[in-house]
Amino acid sequence: MLPADLTLQNFSTYPAGARELAEKHLEILKRLPLSFAPLLLKELIVLDFRFPMERRDLNRQLRYLESLNEAQFQAALAPFLQLRLTRELEKAEWVAQPSVFTEQLTAHLWTTQQIDAFRTAAVAYMDKATAAFPDDPLPTHRIAIVAIGQGVRENSYRLFRKLRPQGTYFSNVTPGGGVAVLLDAVAKRAAGHPEPYAHWYIDGGTPVPTNPRLTQVSWAGLTPARASLQGRMQKIYEAPVWDPEAFRTKLAQIQPGEIGMKDGTDAALNRFQLSLLTEGSGTQVFSTTFVQWAAREALRRAQPLTLFARFAPRQKDKQMDELLAEGQKQKAEFDPQGSLVDADMGAWYTWLNQQRLPGAEKSTFLAWFEDHNEAILVGPAFPKNANSTGAITLAELVSSVL
Repeated sequence: MLPADLTLQNFSTYPAGARELAEKHLEILKRLPLSFAPLLLKELIVLDFRFPMERRDLNRQLRYLESLNEAQFQAALAPFLQLRLTRELEKAEWVAQPSVFTEQLTAHLWTTQQIDAFRTAAVAYMDKATAAFPDDPLPTHRIAIVAIGQGVRENSYRLFRKLRPQGTYFSNVTPGGGVAVLLDAVAKRAAGHPEPYAHWYIDGGTPVPTNPRLTQVSWAGLTPARASLQGRMQKIYEAPVWDPEAFRTKLAQIQPGEIGMKDGTDAALNRFQLSLLTEGSGTQVFSTTFVQWAAREALRRAQPLTLFARFAPRQKDKQMDELLAEGQKQKAEFDPQGSLVDADMGAWYTWLNQQRLPGAEKSTFLAWFEDHNEAILVGPAFPKNANSTGAITLAELVSSVL
């Protein structure tokens, strides 16, 4: 089936909000090329479980497409029309399963050396849509805070080596109050700007009790779901025939209830947590990977004003079958020092992902070696590649980024 053949009946299995939007914009959907329409439907089919910023972005694309006259419409989508597809892709169930189609399309574009042309077309299209309907100004600047090294007593590894050229390194921080100081600052930001999903707390261990205004995700909180998923993964991993692509597809099709995640009042957060475990690589067995990926996805999808990510010790690296088995038995052997190195790199990636968001030029970033005297601040008010040896408290550091 081609997009021109679409009818409302094709969207009968979509959730209510997605069906309503498909009906409203059906004529536009019918005009899209096959190399593009399923990508839009991939976002549309999960609209009911998405964050406000994701809904805004999808609606912006539809508004942009409807604002174009015929010549502009053809010009905007011409690069997608030029992509060569196969008969198999044309016959695929791309309306009912747009995510599966997207994986198949990606594989096809790679093997036919068309992936670069597709990426160029996608970036140009999104740039034009954003320029036509720009974001509203932020109510305040973005802040990201990362705590690393939980449980490490002594360290000889040179921390923040990637971040130091970007900001000011502090080597004489008094950590009085510790994590509570950071959470208090985040909670105050949430009280001042109480937009939904605008303030996040991600913990790689057991979270500290905090303000309900914060959107909270934790490694410990997902223990039952991780154990159930690891059991499924181990069975697939030990099967006589190992097909990585089929394995990924099966993970993507898992529903929350299948691994013990009950649908609650917050469907968007529930599905977000499921995606962390089924779409991330290593998020099921390594807490440091989980935090890094969760921070990346929260920034990309929710675009929060405030993010606090706290890394915790992960289990030691072993063979995948051993890791999956240990995850089910809850007998992991932890590696605090190795986790510190992982988290240090995770802090760097978190800053990079923050820089990809609107308002990056005004955003601030704080990384702190938990319970120790090392930290770094990055932002417009802090000199790059600078060192500060003067005594300063953690509370004073936090105040300087608010």
